[in-house]
Amino acid sequence: MIQLLFLVLLGEAAVALLLMIKVGPLRKLSMNALDQLKTGKGPAMVKTLACTLSVIMLSSITSILKIQNRATKIGTITPMDQILLKTHLLEASLMGFTLFLALTIDRLHHHLRKLGGLRANLDSFKKQARSFQEEYTRLKEQKVDKSSEEVKLLKDEISELRQKMQKLALELELKEKEVHDAEATAKALQKQAEDLLLEYDRLLEDNQRLQTQLVAYDQMF
Repeated sequence: MIQLLFLVLLGEAAVALLLMIKVGPLRKLSMNALDQLKTGKGPAMVKTLACTLSVIMLSSITSILKIQNRATKIGTITPMDQILLKTHLLEASLMGFTLFLALTIDRLHHHLRKLGGLRANLDSFKKQARSFQEEYTRLKEQKVDKSSEEVKLLKDEISELRQKMQKLALELELKEKEVHDAEATAKALQKQAEDLLLEYDRLLEDNQRLQTQLVAYDQMF
């Protein structure tokens, strides 16, 4: 019994060490073995063994208490009781350490699985964050390209508008020159018309005077 407990204790210690320290693929193998142990009939078997060890440990503790009580009543302890006391004490200690290591291994396995899930989620979040960052960078580049294209179009439109403004300014200058020339021509024509009117009035007066003289000559002859 004691040799079997030592072997179980050493096996549990080795598994706990492999779970705590990553040694190549041994941790993964230990995790897979514990996963298989916790599936199917494994949990029921482990609980049965744990209950059996607990009962045996309680029995050993009871035997230790009985031996101590008997030694207290007698006042001394016999060599047989000493051997039994040490044997029960060693068995109880080994079973207690075995149960404690089993509980420790169970908790380590649970937390390592949880940690693996968290790492997987973290990797997934990192991939999503990387994809979001790439998408943001792409959209930003597209926006910059679009903005540069819009700026280029606006510059082209401004250049066209400037050309149109220059053209309109030249046309306006030509129109103003034409208007100025037309005004000058109109003034010259107006002055010429005034001169013609004056000449017409003078000629009309001369005509009337000549007609008067002609009438006078007619009367005379």
